[in-house]
Amino acid sequence: MQMDAFQGAARLIGMSDAIWARHAHPLSVWSRMLAAPLIFICLWSPVWIGWYGVGLIGMAILWMWLNPRLTPPPKTGRSWASKGVIGERIFINRKAVPVPVGYKRAALLTSALSALFMLGFILAYIRLDVLAAALAWHGSAVAKYWFVDRMALLAETMKDRHPVYAAWLAGDWSATLDEAGETAESS
Repeated sequence: MQMDAFQGAARLIGMSDAIWARHAHPLSVWSRMLAAPLIFICLWSPVWIGWYGVGLIGMAILWMWLNPRLTPPPKTGRSWASKGVIGERIFINRKAVPVPVGYKRAALLTSALSALFMLGFILAYIRLDVLAAALAWHGSAVAKYWFVDRMALLAETMKDRHPVYAAWLAGDWSATLDEAGETAESS
């Protein structure tokens, strides 16, 4: 099965079944969302404090990698934040277990908007235009939050279409899928 950008991103940061389960904890989701302005400041810091800012950028990257690994799996997947992560996982698996076309379009649209705003951030950063960079950064974040919201709805929609998806929403993180979308042994 050919990998797409969503699968590639998950693989790049090493998202195993256990890490996905931990990332579904609302504290993981909300702390990532609330960290967005701080990450912007870290990225902008070399402009203000020179090379010392590179260390802050490194810390921001480390935080984004560590964050989904720091919380325990939630007792249930019923919160909006948990559903958003579960929905993202369902979306990544869409080639094996198809999702309704509207959710695919929403995911691609919100991701494209996020990427477009991120391009605006990069261009503003190159020009050292802090206001334009801040607006673009936060536009990208809002598009990402919209993506998470659509994925939360996808999780609700798909819970009756596959027993593993229902298990995740119930907090059974031992339920897993193989690449063909079949129930697999937990890794």
